[in-house]
Amino acid sequence: MKTRDDRLKAISKTIVSHAVASQEELLRLLTEQGHEVTQATLSRDLKVLRVGKVSSPHGGYIYSLPEESNRNLEELVRDFQRGYLSMESSQNLVVLKTLPGHAQSVAWALDNLELPAVLGTVAGDDTILLILRTGNTFDALQQNLAKLMPDWEA
Repeated sequence: MKTRDDRLKAISKTIVSHAVASQEELLRLLTEQGHEVTQATLSRDLKVLRVGKVSSPHGGYIYSLPEESNRNLEELVRDFQRGYLSMESSQNLVVLKTLPGHAQSVAWALDNLELPAVLGTVAGDDTILLILRTGNTFDALQQNLAKLMPDWEA
């Protein structure tokens, strides 16, 4: 059973990774992720997270987290990008190469980004073993990363 904290994290990640324009759309996305939530609960959760609406570059308005939440996500993405060199997969295992001494911070960033495809990481000095969740693929991982970093190339 998923907890309230799990749901709040899922809401935050969904808002950051999708251009969500309505509660109905957010409810659908959360349901697809396995979160059963009512409209009333979602409204309360949005207030708890201090979610607002901002102008979308494509017209209309989309949900946005307070600046501090966006900054935390941006810091994690920067930590990942700062040390990342390459990655290669074999089944559900991914070997990610980093600059020397950066594996710990890149793995920590990956763990805290809570990518749906990632089960966990084990870091050395310049290499990370990343384990994918059952049913996920290397392509799914790359898509998760591309949503967070549109200009990122594997």
